[in-house]
Amino acid sequence: MNLVTGATGSVGRHVVAGLLAQGHKVRALTRDPARASIPGQAEVVRGNLGEPEKLDDALRGVRAVYLMAMGGAPQQFAELAERCGVERIVVLSTGDVLDDVEHQPDAVAEVHAAFEHAVARTGMQWTFLRPNEFAGNSLQWAPQIKAGDVVRAPYPLARTVPIHERDIAAVAVRALTQDGHHGAKYVLTGPQAITHADQLALIGAAIGRTLRMEDIPAGQAREQMTGYAPPAIVEAVLGQLAAAVHRPSAPTDTVERVTGRPPYSFADWAREHAADFR
Repeated sequence: MNLVTGATGSVGRHVVAGLLAQGHKVRALTRDPARASIPGQAEVVRGNLGEPEKLDDALRGVRAVYLMAMGGAPQQFAELAERCGVERIVVLSTGDVLDDVEHQPDAVAEVHAAFEHAVARTGMQWTFLRPNEFAGNSLQWAPQIKAGDVVRAPYPLARTVPIHERDIAAVAVRALTQDGHHGAKYVLTGPQAITHADQLALIGAAIGRTLRMEDIPAGQAREQMTGYAPPAIVEAVLGQLAAAVHRPSAPTDTVERVTGRPPYSFADWAREHAADFR
């Protein structure tokens, strides 16, 4: 049995689908099973990573876990999983995490590093997935795109290597079900570095419109973002974007090495999600 946490999330839902497609048993963890859209072949259970003390039943009989770094209780969850007999755990982390440092570079990395360290201290086999920017982060522009042809956002020249969530899931499925991935820290990226302005142009091409990005000051963006995200996370995100203007991330070949196929491009993602921007 494989337990998938965050089973309705942008990556988790693809992990569920990938495991089922290969004939593996799946238990999908979600906060609200009644509202969750999960394939009928999966067993759906209610649970919250922020309350690991209530997850004994969800972990019973589970061999491998796909774990989102959420909930704020990494040590408790890792210890419970090991006590319940889990043999293998795959953590969705972030490429911002640095190894062998006393302090992580920002709040996002700190949260994910705490989960990595908690899992690594157990006797379970582990694999850490460290993706670059998710292609799906561009969904934050959807309201502006639906309202007009200009997206106002900070750092339009930030050059990242956005990865399709299905590629992250494909690597996760292999690490959950195949041997040879214990101890791996996989840095996952799309096939090429691309600016946010160019990402927007590709979304425009997917929906048949000409879109452009208008730069706004970081202070204005900070004010907007703190309305829905903690200040420390906002500072981390803006800092990453500022750095990516002058120090763009580099593509890796991890997706192709692990899955045997090249990663999807951002253009592929944009065409697949065109309806979200119309």
